[in-house]
Amino acid sequence: MQDVQDEADRHAWERPGAHEVAPGIHRIPLPLPGDSLKAVNVYAISDGEQVVLVDGGWALEEAEQLLGTALAGIGYELGDIREFLVTHLHRDHYTQAISLRRHHGGEVSLGEGERACLELMRTIDRHPDIERLHEEGALELSRLVAQWDGERDLTDWEFPDHWLDDGVDLPLNTRTLRVIATPGHTRGHVVFHDAAAKTLFAGDHVLPHITPSIGVELNRPHSPLRHYLTSLDLIRALPDARLLPAHGPVTDSVHARVDELLGHHEHRLTATAEAVDGGAHTAFAAALVLPWTRHHRKLGELDMFNQILAVHETMAHLRVLVERGWLTEATVDGVAHFVRR
Repeated sequence: MQDVQDEADRHAWERPGAHEVAPGIHRIPLPLPGDSLKAVNVYAISDGEQVVLVDGGWALEEAEQLLGTALAGIGYELGDIREFLVTHLHRDHYTQAISLRRHHGGEVSLGEGERACLELMRTIDRHPDIERLHEEGALELSRLVAQWDGERDLTDWEFPDHWLDDGVDLPLNTRTLRVIATPGHTRGHVVFHDAAAKTLFAGDHVLPHITPSIGVELNRPHSPLRHYLTSLDLIRALPDARLLPAHGPVTDSVHARVDELLGHHEHRLTATAEAVDGGAHTAFAAALVLPWTRHHRKLGELDMFNQILAVHETMAHLRVLVERGWLTEATVDGVAHFVRR
């Protein structure tokens, strides 16, 4: 977890409107109220008389208005959207695609790996974070989650028109995009690779200034960080490309940022192992020791949501350390404890 870029850089990429980032591709920043990231990037791909969007944004009246205005600036209307190619099942990427489909048409496509989570969202009665946080030793956070009585509105969580399989080529009128499954941030996260144009629509898999959260979903796997690191290696093995991320500015090299992300997680693995050596034997105890954000904040300085993310990410690092043979894991009274092997 790192803070977003400094204020000057942040304002440089949050200007409203459509910003051309490659021939026929425009980045449209849309608002994220109450989030330190401030904006999510939706990419408009000109495709003849219609337009294809990569990600849809959050279903907010302001976001829809800004998207409509931005599209008008490049000669399209909301009704000209032929398809939404959504990288993953998070609110700021998926819900506006569903809302706009309902009111203006167009089809929505989502990675096949997200199907189980979307089905679970529509049926689950008890949030799995209650048990997860208990397992991680964060007993007070677990209690607070159990007390939360949030609104359950499934209006913008309808099913997509198409489920995208890994390795499928999507032929548009102006280009071909390859779907590449990149689990880690979510089980079904996908990126879209335009090999001919040397560009990668990276969603939240590769972000230029922050490390994406790992496994923030209802059906989180046992070791989401292992999946994420494997997915980074997969993208690193491709020819280098221009990075078109879902948050932050476009940059020239996917490889450069992937190398930084891999180095960051190796550093965090070492720091997490040192925390265990120092007596922090649960994910919560280790999270209390580790610094958070680039300002090295303590866990207690974060808001509740980010504390939960921090404890989950610490658990993800601990599980990789077990898989690498550095630590052993044992459960006592429902709480996972870790010690040096």
